[in-house]
Amino acid sequence: MKSTITSLPDFSRANVLVVGDVMLDRYWTGPTARVSPEAPVPVVRVESTEIRPGGAANVALNVSALGGHCTLVGAVGDDEAGLELEQALEKGGVELALLSVPELMTITKLRVTSRHQQLLRLDFEAPISLGSQEIVEAVRSELERRTTPTPQVILSDYGKGTLGSDTGALIELCKSRGVGVLVDPKHRDFTIYAGATLLTPNLGEFEAVVGPCPSLGVLEERAERLRAELALEGLLVTRGDEGMSLITAESALHLPAHAIEVYDVTGAGDTVIATLGAALASGEPIDKATRLANLAASVAVRKLGTATVSDLELQGAAGRDARGGLVSQSDAVALAGAAKAAGQTVVMTNGCFDLLHAGHVEGLRQAAALGDRLIVAVNDDASVHRLKGVGRPIMVLEDRMQVLAALEAVDWVVSFSEDDPSALIAAIEPDVLAKGGDYAAEQIAGADHVLAAGGRVEVLPFVPGRSTTQMVRLIRGEGEAE
Repeated sequence: MKSTITSLPDFSRANVLVVGDVMLDRYWTGPTARVSPEAPVPVVRVESTEIRPGGAANVALNVSALGGHCTLVGAVGDDEAGLELEQALEKGGVELALLSVPELMTITKLRVTSRHQQLLRLDFEAPISLGSQEIVEAVRSELERRTTPTPQVILSDYGKGTLGSDTGALIELCKSRGVGVLVDPKHRDFTIYAGATLLTPNLGEFEAVVGPCPSLGVLEERAERLRAELALEGLLVTRGDEGMSLITAESALHLPAHAIEVYDVTGAGDTVIATLGAALASGEPIDKATRLANLAASVAVRKLGTATVSDLELQGAAGRDARGGLVSQSDAVALAGAAKAAGQTVVMTNGCFDLLHAGHVEGLRQAAALGDRLIVAVNDDASVHRLKGVGRPIMVLEDRMQVLAALEAVDWVVSFSEDDPSALIAAIEPDVLAKGGDYAAEQIAGADHVLAAGGRVEVLPFVPGRSTTQMVRLIRGEGEAE
């Protein structure tokens, strides 16, 4: 049974401490059109470079993106990569408690991509060797400093050595202070995480410890046994495109993955545990926190590379989940702004959409192909009546919006009461304004606002022989099919 989320927690209440292996992700991107004459490999002409925090740093950035207060404890080298990582984190609002180790090389992963595909990854790293108590003391200091509200601790273990043999000591330290501990594990020996609040292994990591789980029943049984053996409050197994399963002493919650197109799963686990931690730290129960994490994962995998999910993006996904994509004007403005801030191209179109037909569907498909997010603005019933005359609309506003929102091409549907959507378009300020017709772009309502803001206007061709007016005439026996 599909579950919905109608509201988000107040993430500004979240006090989260992330501890673990921090990394810097580099991306080199460009077109490739030929094979090297030196070896059978593609030649990429690098046109853009980008850096993003990775590992535990990405977890921290995700907490901050949701609006939570986050401090990051980890280790970096005294090098250029370490400096770039710190600057990116500070820009993202993360408070830093990083140990700078002169002899350490900051872990860096370089990905070469072309046409939205990763062609090569180069890792720059050396084993991290810290003093046995350095991380524990750093965490102790942060726990003593940040007592109100009680922090939620996330241990992001990528197996690079930051946590090392101190994981048990960290868990005991947190438990002694009444602080919850979430762990994203990488070691096959899960006993080092005994006593944690929650473990979040993916299915492969989980099966490496307990053996194959051919069914949810077997998974549930083995997860409960492991949970009890390790004295965990819960075990959350992420199952990729199959969803996730939360096992506690009281119950088992199996959530299906949200039906979306997957572009890249890089960093999705970071988003899951960050959302869990932020939600729990905001006072939400574990079941709702898990539903939010599942929803956040569906947003993260639509993005290329290591990525964060903002509270507005999560609200948008929650709104679509709960209301089928129907949003208010204020939500539409906020969601478009969040999408653009995340580097996505927002497309907007509008119309009456009375008696949805094949021409509408094709036009919306073409509009969606112009960017990453499609907002459809719909005339309310009164404005349709003014524009189309007696007997219109055939379908009331709520029904028209529901039908539109059910289309795969459409992200959000919003209504307006004016005869044209110029004011709403100016408020949303889409990157692309699309409209079907045979007139000049500048004649389209709202075009002046979009062009003045640096956007563009696209005129989409009508599908011949498809119109609502024609359909109404046929229904009323006033005409013949063309």
